[in-house]
Amino acid sequence: MTIIDAHTHVASTRYMPRPFLEGIADNMLEQLRPSGAAFRRSAVLDRLLAGYQDHDAAGQLAAMDELGVSKSVLLLPDFTYALKGGELTIAEMFAEHGALLQRHPDRFVVFAGADPRWGADALTLFVEGVERYGFRGMKLYPPCGYQADSRLLDPFYEYCDSKRLPVLMHIGPTSPVLSFNEAHPRFVDAPARRYPNITFILAHGAVNHPEACIQMCRYRPNVFLDISGARIESDLPALRTLFAADIAHKVIFGSDWPIVQPKSVRTLIQRCLGEPQNGKGADNGSDPEGIRLPKHKARLMFSDNIEYILGKAKVSP
Repeated sequence: MTIIDAHTHVASTRYMPRPFLEGIADNMLEQLRPSGAAFRRSAVLDRLLAGYQDHDAAGQLAAMDELGVSKSVLLLPDFTYALKGGELTIAEMFAEHGALLQRHPDRFVVFAGADPRWGADALTLFVEGVERYGFRGMKLYPPCGYQADSRLLDPFYEYCDSKRLPVLMHIGPTSPVLSFNEAHPRFVDAPARRYPNITFILAHGAVNHPEACIQMCRYRPNVFLDISGARIESDLPALRTLFAADIAHKVIFGSDWPIVQPKSVRTLIQRCLGEPQNGKGADNGSDPEGIRLPKHKARLMFSDNIEYILGKAKVSP
């Protein structure tokens, strides 16, 4: 079965600001606290940063091959307005993702964003990303300090609507250095109604505000969600609820690489497909977790839905 991972990021400190990763490290440290072991913040942060040195995505490509993922969508959010001190400007990040796409056109698709508070320059850059670099959608990150229904986004939405480009929107909490208030799916309702030619994808919608996300997908024809961030180890109830909701035509597979590691991604894929674990044993039809998908629904989630969305775009692939 074809597998497209529709939610990944290049694991690089060139694109992920240090304050963002420091916030993640603080949450990791708090999670480790009950163990009673003495973990230094610097050690936890150093280990996290070490996983963000895959600047040319070679490690990601190797992981894709190992997992049987034929293509990945690289998401480039613009943190540069909200979090200062990064290595590159957002324009430089666009250029580097464009070069990466040029090197691996059969393996990657890019959705990129520019913070709307940068004004006209942001729109110019986004259009350049589509028309010069070949990007295929927009990535928005409301925790940086704006809502999906901000009128500052109207020029971006108008362009995406005219080109039938998808907009993938972060939903729910994130690194604690950013706000969570702006990232609720209710703020997608107004733009989804005003811009029917845009497909809005609620990122992490399987696990963050899942009830609201499912309702949006059920009743707004142009709203989808992805399952990025979901782990068998912690999110089985949410996945069962989603798969029982009868919206398979609106669900997209995404891993949230590199936040979610290959072992967890592999387990999720195998459970959803009903495959033997670790290459051992035969499929006996058992489904202990209750998330095995019928083949037609699995095809929708793992490839057909995202291919349908990308196929609507009025841009050259």
